[in-house]
Amino acid sequence: MSHTLEQFASQCHDFLKNSPGPDGRQKVADALKDILVDQTFIAKYLLPTTGEREMIYQDSELGFCILVHHYLGAKSSDPHDHAHSWAIYGQVHGTTAMRDFEKIEEASADKPGKVKAIRAYALNPGDAHVYNEGDLHAPERKDSTSLIRIEGTDMSKVKRFKYQVV
Repeated sequence: MSHTLEQFASQCHDFLKNSPGPDGRQKVADALKDILVDQTFIAKYLLPTTGEREMIYQDSELGFCILVHHYLGAKSSDPHDHAHSWAIYGQVHGTTAMRDFEKIEEASADKPGKVKAIRAYALNPGDAHVYNEGDLHAPERKDSTSLIRIEGTDMSKVKRFKYQVV
């Protein structure tokens, strides 16, 4: 059965409204796994022209966003969190090598925080992973990848601090 964006967004809204913490986010991640293998949904929203960050839905009441991402070639990010928010990464194509970090020293606007790596794992097609507030992680993509990501708020409008690995 094919999903629609409207159905999926409504389902996410209900999960997050009825259970606004980590339990609700895990329910959203579990539902996202069905979307990640729905080839009709993927073909409609992850087009060959999709850029690195395109918002396809923002909930007017709760503020969460559904985004599609297509990264051409290798790309990596420094360790980061999602500030006061959270994110769910859903892998569609390719593999993302992900590392999680433990905070050693707080970051500020003037000084990067310090972190140490504590776990490495792969996100493969069909995988969905929740990153709650304060979870530090860094993705690395060795080849082109596509994903669907859900953010608790529009992270393009949130100031985040930098972290460096020690």
